Amino acid sequence: MRAARLIKMVLLLQSRPSMTAAELARELEVSERTITRDALALSEAGVPVYADRGRAGGYRLVGGYRTRLTGLARSEAEALFLSGVPGALRGMGLDDAASAARLKVSAALLPSLRDAPSSVAQRFHLDAPGWYQEPETPGLLPVVAEAVWGDRRVSARYRRRDAEVTRELEPYGLVLKAGVWYLCARSEGSFRVYRVDRFTAVTLADDGFVRDGDFDLPAFWEERAADFARSILRTETVVRLTEAGARALPYVTDRAAAEEALGAAGPPDAEGRVTVTLPVESEEVAYGQLLRLGPEAEVLEPASLRALFADAADRLARLYR
Repeated sequence: MRAARLIKMVLLLQSRPSMTAAELARELEVSERTITRDALALSEAGVPVYADRGRAGGYRLVGGYRTRLTGLARSEAEALFLSGVPGALRGMGLDDAASAARLKVSAALLPSLRDAPSSVAQRFHLDAPGWYQEPETPGLLPVVAEAVWGDRRVSARYRRRDAEVTRELEPYGLVLKAGVWYLCARSEGSFRVYRVDRFTAVTLADDGFVRDGDFDLPAFWEERAADFARSILRTETVVRLTEAGARALPYVTDRAAAEEALGAAGPPDAEGRVTVTLPVESEEVAYGQLLRLGPEAEVLEPASLRALFADAADRLARLYR
């Protein structure tokens, strides 16, 4: 445990000009007194850790000291090779760079860990797109990725419904969701999301832009995805469900909406069924989703949707009579 902490401490100091005892203690989740003892232990072991005294002082490595990755445990080495998603890297034009990086890391590992890349490759594979979908890499993805990595402004033409618009964008990050690439970018002072496959032209600008240090890509995407999921649920339907239907509801419609509706439902009736008010995208979408529940769901409202189910039930009865 202590050996792993000492290695992490060296790597932290190696990645920054200097760190205070408080910063190291926070990163390593120990006390400042422990940091003092660890720094002394590293110094005695030949690692040139230097302590600057005073209020602005801290710890730093002297002489450009660098350590090789010989401190990696097997689980850490294997986790490192999980970070490369071949399809995504290939789409962004980074597969050669990623391959070179993996080779360099492999060469720095202890001989006993050299099999980590092949070990992981045989135990984990990410296939991002859903079933029955052929993944398509947008032709302009490499140039968009280049702009993201280089903090370069772009001038882009974007297809919206039946029209094309021109936008000046500051590309902040790429997201791969269910086989579809999205660009999170700042335009006219606000952050927006664009589907990369809807770009018809992207031109790199000569100048770059200064990133907003407060921008958090995962948090931004999570918030926007949740907002989008809520925004498309514009209609409500009232459904009476059996116990089996209630269990299956989150798997045929929006999970969050289904769970919220079930949580707000009253107690079961005399037949053991619960009645829920479920937000849906449209009556047409609700028909396709709830039809999958068969006799485990009875649509009560709206009347027009109930009529569709009554007609479907009548046709099924004639078909199987």
